[in-house]
Amino acid sequence: MKGVAIIGAGASGCFCAANLRKLAPELPVCVFESAPKPMSKLAITGGGRCNLTNSFEGITSLKEAYPRGEQVIKRALKSFSVEDTLEWFQSRGVPLVLQDDHCWFPASQNAMDIVRCLQKAMAGAQLRLGTPVRAIEHTASGYLVNGESFDYVVITSGGAPKGLPFLDPLQLETVPPVPSLFTFTVPDSGLRALMGLVVPASLSLPGTSFKADGPLLITDWGLSGPATLKLSSYAARHLAESGYKANVAINWLQSNESEIREMLLETGRQNPGKQISTTHGKLPSRLWNHLLLRAGIKADARWAELGSKSLNKLTATLSCDVYPMSGKSKFRDEFVTAGGVALSQINLSTLESKRYPGLYFAGEVLDIDAITGGFNLQAAWSTGYVCAQSIVKSHGSNF
Repeated sequence: MKGVAIIGAGASGCFCAANLRKLAPELPVCVFESAPKPMSKLAITGGGRCNLTNSFEGITSLKEAYPRGEQVIKRALKSFSVEDTLEWFQSRGVPLVLQDDHCWFPASQNAMDIVRCLQKAMAGAQLRLGTPVRAIEHTASGYLVNGESFDYVVITSGGAPKGLPFLDPLQLETVPPVPSLFTFTVPDSGLRALMGLVVPASLSLPGTSFKADGPLLITDWGLSGPATLKLSSYAARHLAESGYKANVAINWLQSNESEIREMLLETGRQNPGKQISTTHGKLPSRLWNHLLLRAGIKADARWAELGSKSLNKLTATLSCDVYPMSGKSKFRDEFVTAGGVALSQINLSTLESKRYPGLYFAGEVLDIDAITGGFNLQAAWSTGYVCAQSIVKSHGSNF
């Protein structure tokens, strides 16, 4: 019995190894990792706290959370659900807590508790650190990984901005990788002067269907926060093709024009003698004054003086405030790649290659990625488990 080679000691690879040790302890497992430590990215995810999954509350369609690969995730979640994830870690001594934003974290707020849990569950698997895989060869009796024989191979090498050269001999179809989950560089000095403000907003790219809602963080380089990261995920390929040059529209009140217009009219009726700049309602005063300036309204103007032209301009500014995006910034704690092995190449139920029996894929190496909030790690757990389960079934029928 030659066993299983897992290429990549990230979240999906280590989870696959842990479940193989549980489901088929007689099956040798060898995990190859080019880095000196396993799960280095997992250790820093969520700012070192590890947002390991999401409750999916409020998600009406998986497409909302997984812009690419939702059909695979739908099947994988049937095999290993969010509830299974919670039970898996809690039964192994890791208490978990649910935040108000529907994100699950270890109660300790320490990602290393998840790393140590996985390392313990992998006991018995051979972990080869500092060992990059240079070649995988398909043979009549299985696979050669760096010249060593295995019955099964699981590719869990993560996002690959520079491609997957070790898979080149297999001539698998891949989707060119592009960055996802990034912040927007916006050169507008007036907006940047508001750095540190967090407000609920809707972001969109004019002329496209890409839109995202959520907390918006204004930074000294432009836009960040959940709304920005979500939009970057949805529009990852579109923005890559445009060289990260685009217009970004902000709806500061998350309401349509007619609702905003009526709100302004009502505020004016109730406060005719007050200065518009001192009656900012739902928005922070700094932001309100910035938006008045963009709408061309004087700081000392009163509501009774607001004519129809100024009302129209202020309504438009609040509902569709457009800024030029001049580039992207890499998000420090999480970086996801859209693209990878084409889903047309695999059996969506087992994650086995259609061309190469015994070759499996899990995690971000596939053309699957998600918005921020624990969804990418849930994909890693679910797909890693499906690969382990599929191998165990094949192992049982072949030996």
